[in-house]
Amino acid sequence: MKLLPESTGFDALNNALNIETVDGSIMGRLESYSCKMVGQEKALYKRFHSFSGVDDLQALSPPQSIEYYNIHHTLPNNASSQEFSREPSLQWVMRAVQGQMMAVARSEFMSVESALWAALDNAICLREAEIYSYNPDHTSDPYSEDGCLWSFNYLFYNPRLKRIVFFTCRSVSLYIASAAAPNESILIGNTDMDFEED
Repeated sequence: MKLLPESTGFDALNNALNIETVDGSIMGRLESYSCKMVGQEKALYKRFHSFSGVDDLQALSPPQSIEYYNIHHTLPNNASSQEFSREPSLQWVMRAVQGQMMAVARSEFMSVESALWAALDNAICLREAEIYSYNPDHTSDPYSEDGCLWSFNYLFYNPRLKRIVFFTCRSVSLYIASAAAPNESILIGNTDMDFEED
């Protein structure tokens, strides 16, 4: 799995998706990955496929092992197949994102919403993309932290382009984070997130 240089084209959007609110912060990020396998990755996929059980592959609908391999390897190694689900449609995802963001940062999100979906369409061709959500238990969520009120993680996968765009966002309460770590400085609006690459 390779982080594509075009991810730097998401910089302006990533900055716009990091929003300060009265009582906390919203932190959003887009990243684009290539799923084209070469040499060592092909060997890893064959090994992965031989060890993957039927239950793992059935967790995605339809159960395609190459699809699961690509999506799974966009996220940290401890992600399990039970934490992924296929979303019913692009419109459903757009409404879910809009509802979550408009509730906490209406004006800020309205100013970036059309650019967000245009950039996603340009990177992944949304009409061809299969969309998955990653819904880990809060305690094991690598993109969560003390004070996290909500988060969403969407993966847009285009098998023709052999590409995945990862869109993650979370809301962190200043008060809860401060109470959880009273002696530590609280960094609100930090855009650095850890993404593991294979």
